[in-house]
Amino acid sequence: MSIPATRLTLEYWKDNDWYVGQLREVPGVISQGSTLKELEANIQNAYQLMIKEHRVTLRRRAKTKLIALTA
Repeated sequence: MSIPATRLTLEYWKDNDWYVGQLREVPGVISQGSTLKELEANIQNAYQLMIKEHRVTLRRRAKTKLIALTA
């Protein structure tokens, strides 16, 4: 079973010989590449690393508790 792709907005610009970009919806995910295609691959890697680290951090802090809810 595959996870559906998340569609995010890549904002990018040219800085001398580099394409630099960030994900609009995820502050802090920033990368660069010598081509636009390389920037897209690098931003994908940066996003995956951020998600992985976020999940690990949440697991360390998360506690669980069963609760009863009525509808």
